[in-house]
Amino acid sequence: MNLPIVEKSIFAATNYMMKVFDIINASISTKQKLIADQEMLHKVEAAARAITKAYQDGKKVLFCGNGGSAADAQHLAAEFSGRFYLNRKALPAEALHVNTSYLTAVANDYSYDVVYSRLVDGIGQEGDVLFGISTSGNSTNIVNAMIKAKEKGLITIGFTGEQGGIMRDHSDFLFNMPSTDTPRIQECHILIGHIICQLVEEYYFTNEN
Repeated sequence: MNLPIVEKSIFAATNYMMKVFDIINASISTKQKLIADQEMLHKVEAAARAITKAYQDGKKVLFCGNGGSAADAQHLAAEFSGRFYLNRKALPAEALHVNTSYLTAVANDYSYDVVYSRLVDGIGQEGDVLFGISTSGNSTNIVNAMIKAKEKGLITIGFTGEQGGIMRDHSDFLFNMPSTDTPRIQECHILIGHIICQLVEEYYFTNEN
């Protein structure tokens, strides 16, 4: 197709804008599936209540993930230990990957597969909460952490993709997002994570029980 230069530019821009539109629409479509899933919505509220009770009992919340999920783990931990909406005291929450000396030592001396399970074993206590974040639900180090958490009596919350993977069998609360596309899954992880953080903050600090 021999288009003039200006028309070629418009044609390219239109294709690019359509691609942007399609991506945004895919994200919206995935979130619409979340809204339609009444069981998932009830589970969000139930998980927030469980975390609130853990905090009321003097417990802590731990997070683990790899790559982008590690970033999400650190992000959500900061929402608890920093603040969400309210000016309030810090809530004990930690992303387990932030100590790079520990992470690299254990990965080097033992295996990357145990970097989180060893730490859960070391600092996790009965009644604490562990968030395991894995889009596939099959990340070995996250699965191992969830298994160890269950052994020690922690409450386990799994953030996964549609199938749930191995984590399905080790999560007290499984949030298997309705997508098989990693970016869409991660967008839903942070959305549900934000909702849980907001609800916990409200339940704990404003007595909206």
